[in-house]
Amino acid sequence: MKLTVNSNNINANLILHWLSLLLICTLTACGGSDSNSDAEIADETQETVTIPNDNSGNDNTGDDSDSSGADDEGAGSTDGVLCDYVNSTYNESESVYNTSNAEWSCEGGERLLEANGIPDHDVGTFPNANNPNMIFEQDISANFSLTPVETNTATVLGGPRGTLGYVLNGVKIDASTAGTCDDSGNNCSLVGNEGNWNIEALGQSNFNFGTDDNNAHVQPGGEYHYHGMPEGFIELQQGGNDKMTLIGWAADGFPIYARYGYSDANDASSELKAIQGSYQLVTTVSESRPSTEIYPLGTFAQDWEYIAGFGDLDECNGRVGVTPEFPNGIYHYYATDSYPYFQRCVKGEV
Repeated sequence: MKLTVNSNNINANLILHWLSLLLICTLTACGGSDSNSDAEIADETQETVTIPNDNSGNDNTGDDSDSSGADDEGAGSTDGVLCDYVNSTYNESESVYNTSNAEWSCEGGERLLEANGIPDHDVGTFPNANNPNMIFEQDISANFSLTPVETNTATVLGGPRGTLGYVLNGVKIDASTAGTCDDSGNNCSLVGNEGNWNIEALGQSNFNFGTDDNNAHVQPGGEYHYHGMPEGFIELQQGGNDKMTLIGWAADGFPIYARYGYSDANDASSELKAIQGSYQLVTTVSESRPSTEIYPLGTFAQDWEYIAGFGDLDECNGRVGVTPEFPNGIYHYYATDSYPYFQRCVKGEV
């Protein structure tokens, strides 16, 4: 793996540090040896845990309002919504040259997905200098509840801990990475060493994970997946600032929308706006964190903290409110331009 580090704006006092870091990366291969470069990037998250929901005071979630028609838990049936979504599109991108297949159906209280994981939109070049993996077909078979129920806990998923969800084209959502740095910042790997600081794929410029314009790249097994806004898919859906665009389903069965939502969560006649997550950069930096002069805030997942009411969404990038498909209101997630880009946890039962 090539560890790409943007050294712009690094002052002369830091040159010696970087030379030391590059020497260490050379000795440790920064995530893998050249002889095994086809397994250089493997996304995963921390262990799946259940954390308390402390966003009850977020006035923007709509949780305390009855006007949406949703029950107190944000539950609701999704049966009848995109139950017959079928995609079969030949992708002429040079990195693909294959047919994207995805078929959704609803049966026996479950939403079912059969797909091959091939994207249906233009993609970047894979392999590339920072991602050595080719896109291959996958055998995807997944099921989701048609009657999701919002709980008062948030369950962290991602990587080997469980899939967060799928976009309608059958491509997986996996927002976190396996990249880490140790406390000194001298030992960093994009493939998950035992460092305490988890590197973000997006929103930072020190490390390059080889993502394309769809905020996606490829895992060692050939699985193309999204870390953030799936721009190419949204364009195919003609998603814009004039409508809410349902782009997928989360692991708990709740819908996922892209970028835009109603300014009043419970009023479909209110103006659309770009929905913002409720995370901000920490104001107190841990003494054990690698230097912010080398790794600016935003480089690591731990640089972000959830602040109830700071944005429009809860800690899982979701809220209760009305949508075009669910005029009575339902809990739903958003892909956002702000951190965490996609949900890192789910609020429903899984």
